[in-house]
Amino acid sequence: MRILLVGAGGVGSAAVSIAARRSFFDTMVVADHDLDRASRAVAGHDARFVAARVDASSAGEVAALCREHRITHVLNAVDPRFVLPIFEGAYAAAADYLDMAMSLSRPHPRNPYAETGVKLGDAQFAAAERWSEAGRLALCGIGVEPGLSDIFARYAADELFTEIDEIGIRDGANLTVEGHDFAPSFSIWTTIEECLNPPVVWEADRGWYTTPPFSEPEVFEFPEGIGPVECVNVEHEEVLLIPRWVGARRVTFKYGLGDEFIGVLKTLHKLGLDSTAPVRVGGVQVTPRDVVAACLPDPATLGPAMRGKTCAGTYVTGTGVDGRPRRVYLYHVVDNEWSMTEYGHQAVVWQTAVNPIVALELLANGAWTGAGVLGPEALPPRPFLDLLTAYGSPWGMEER
Repeated sequence: MRILLVGAGGVGSAAVSIAARRSFFDTMVVADHDLDRASRAVAGHDARFVAARVDASSAGEVAALCREHRITHVLNAVDPRFVLPIFEGAYAAAADYLDMAMSLSRPHPRNPYAETGVKLGDAQFAAAERWSEAGRLALCGIGVEPGLSDIFARYAADELFTEIDEIGIRDGANLTVEGHDFAPSFSIWTTIEECLNPPVVWEADRGWYTTPPFSEPEVFEFPEGIGPVECVNVEHEEVLLIPRWVGARRVTFKYGLGDEFIGVLKTLHKLGLDSTAPVRVGGVQVTPRDVVAACLPDPATLGPAMRGKTCAGTYVTGTGVDGRPRRVYLYHVVDNEWSMTEYGHQAVVWQTAVNPIVALELLANGAWTGAGVLGPEALPPRPFLDLLTAYGSPWGMEER
């Protein structure tokens, strides 16, 4: 296996550190628009790791780099505005493809808080037949959320339930960042995108529909000392992926943001600072959202100041295999102190990065196979969960 990792930011750099301890691949080319950043990501690792420069917005550059290094698998670790050129570049070079976020949505032009417009991943699913006929795999949404959360959903359907009422992804944390009044632990560009777009809900008798941002608040009890966190509806890929392969009456995604974070996001929206449309400032064209991102600390640098744990999980309700009502929460918790001590990367980016590396190892050893555009829930969950545990990061399950 010869891997092209596009993006040497927080998640990409964490992926390098995780992959360096595994032996399933021959080469990993780590490419970024900033060659120095790619070089820092591979520094200190063995000769399998090579730094390169690439423009992630150019399918041609991605394809050319794949051909130069005889790449078999492309892992996309940049924000979702670059999904399609990387996706198409991998296809052009006859490489398989993995990402952690899918192609962007566009709200319904007239009724955005009730009807879907272009949904997350629609552009990639439109190419599914082409990928399948070519015998190539595009494994989409294989981070932690989406990714591990989808695998939990498939595991619950396969082994724990005979009928499922609701699959609800619930994400929460008790992380703090010392010395910063406001310092998101993940890409603010992506966070703005998913939190301010209309959230999508799936219901079996209605299909996909949307609600206003931050709707349906609920307090969810998170495990391992995190405790109760108020969660709200947010746009996320799981709601668009899970119903394609797992039967359920309802699928939702709720994120524990907190009042302060929601207030900041609402203010950014009110001022137009969430916009991705360029504006002219003093003769220079700038994108407001990029300015916001540039004003905040790089999430990859926050690890030493972070304290606490982050939890990603899937809450499933329905009828258990014994015919009785059942409610379970399948989850994965990462303690920032552990991830910093063990890998030198903060908990949120490490938790995202470990899952595509596990997936690549499963593809390398043949435990996972497939063609077309697939989500993680299209593949058997048990090999993934077992290998994740073998990586030293076990998952958990609570009966509720």
